[in-house]
Amino acid sequence: MQEDKLILGSYSFSSRFILGSGKYSLPLIKAAAEQAGAQIITLALRRAQSQQDNILDFIPSGITLLPNTSGARTAEEAIRIARLARACGCGDFIKLEIIRDSKYLLPDNQATIRATEILAKEGFIVMPYMYPDLNTARDLRDAGAASIMPLGAPIGSNKGLATRDFIKIIIDEIALPVIVDAGIGRPSQACEAMEMGAAAVMANTAIATAGDIPLMAAAFKQAVEAGRAAYLAGPGRVLEQGAAASSPLTGFLEDR
Repeated sequence: MQEDKLILGSYSFSSRFILGSGKYSLPLIKAAAEQAGAQIITLALRRAQSQQDNILDFIPSGITLLPNTSGARTAEEAIRIARLARACGCGDFIKLEIIRDSKYLLPDNQATIRATEILAKEGFIVMPYMYPDLNTARDLRDAGAASIMPLGAPIGSNKGLATRDFIKIIIDEIALPVIVDAGIGRPSQACEAMEMGAAAVMANTAIATAGDIPLMAAAFKQAVEAGRAAYLAGPGRVLEQGAAASSPLTGFLEDR
């Protein structure tokens, strides 16, 4: 079987789990990253520039940084943050987040499309966070996005795949990696997302707020791998009604 890789722009990754870096006690980020087997970690630029402990000192070497535009309320603010991240040496990856709704923290899909088009033309590998809508996903693809990152549930809620059916539509219709982002609260939910064909899963709060952070990170790693394997294997049929014996109904003792 051909080696199974997550392809983002011109880069490939063997891990399909992306780790968010917010909410952690900084010394635990290294343990979480190692136990999760993560090769990509998100990074809020304002956190990296802190005058206190620098988060970059706690991220293991060899990890690809995925700066995000957290805090941006408009396309213009997000573009400015992306350019600053590149100027600071964070590379060409950018997780595009534009949120002007302070109550529910839902992404502004239209502003995200505008920013994606501009940043993609500047050579960024744009990974836009979006409310799951097929038409928006199509527009993001046409604007040059490297992936589509629909939310599973509101940020930090740990509610799981509340938007499952809409994410599945995007997976079925958009020929880009679909990475489920936000709201995943349990390894079982990450596994479900992968089983239905997501290319990867990102989680932050679910791990950062766990009782045992390294152990939960390891559990997410295993769940994502199991879900991907199940998807590639092709799940068995589902009967709409009735039942089917798993063994042939022959050879009963009274027939002898």
